[in-house]
Amino acid sequence: MNITFIGGGNMATALVSGLHKARPGRLELRVADPSEEARKQMMREYDVETFRDGREAVRGADVVVLAVKPQIMPSVLEGLAEVIEGGQLVLSIAAGTTIAELESALGAEHPVVRAMPNTPALIGRGICGLYASENCRPHHREQAERIMRAAGDTMWIGDEALMDVVTALSGSGPAYFFLLTEALAKAGAELGLDEEDALRLAARTAEGAGAMLSDSEESAATLRQRVTSPGGTTEAGVEVLEARGFHDLIREAVEAATRRGRELAG
Repeated sequence: MNITFIGGGNMATALVSGLHKARPGRLELRVADPSEEARKQMMREYDVETFRDGREAVRGADVVVLAVKPQIMPSVLEGLAEVIEGGQLVLSIAAGTTIAELESALGAEHPVVRAMPNTPALIGRGICGLYASENCRPHHREQAERIMRAAGDTMWIGDEALMDVVTALSGSGPAYFFLLTEALAKAGAELGLDEEDALRLAARTAEGAGAMLSDSEESAATLRQRVTSPGGTTEAGVEVLEARGFHDLIREAVEAATRRGRELAG
């Protein structure tokens, strides 16, 4: 499979790195980026073919991965419209760019998949929501999934409108967890712990709790209940969070991020 990345930023690098490590059989990777430094780094670290001009890079590709910022997507699509062929899968990892926009710019006959990865993909621990256009066949889905699994887990979303919710939950979600960890560390320091010790305790707790949830077949609610002994210290803390509307606050945050995603998508 020949895969061309338009854009050589952090997410493209994460995917190229993962594909490079697991490169089975025939897998040709190309990267197009206007930055000479980005191209040199890709060649140096992953031994991939690089291009300054994306139009040259997409020729003969099985999959074209659009890994550019949403604000420059229109100009990128305009440049690629004349050279992308009908059978090539277009895989977009740009937030907010819809299937309709991609088809309008490139042609309605193209198979298109939208992907919403998140920043843990940079360490191979991401989760990515995928949505396929009507022109996608099973092998197109397999190609998209193979690429995105190079940086973590994947799941298919049945309604494109829900991609904004995916963005708000898992795309923005790491920031919510960082904020919670930051708040835990700050509280510990204010109650007397050394700041570095408090941050280490909070960060490793977040890491361990996430691993327990990921590796367990039980729900987050069940794991929480197991930690929360009746009349104990955890119950005292959880009661404060619930009394202050913790669940409602998180829902409002995800709703706000969802609305913003839809606004950015026009």
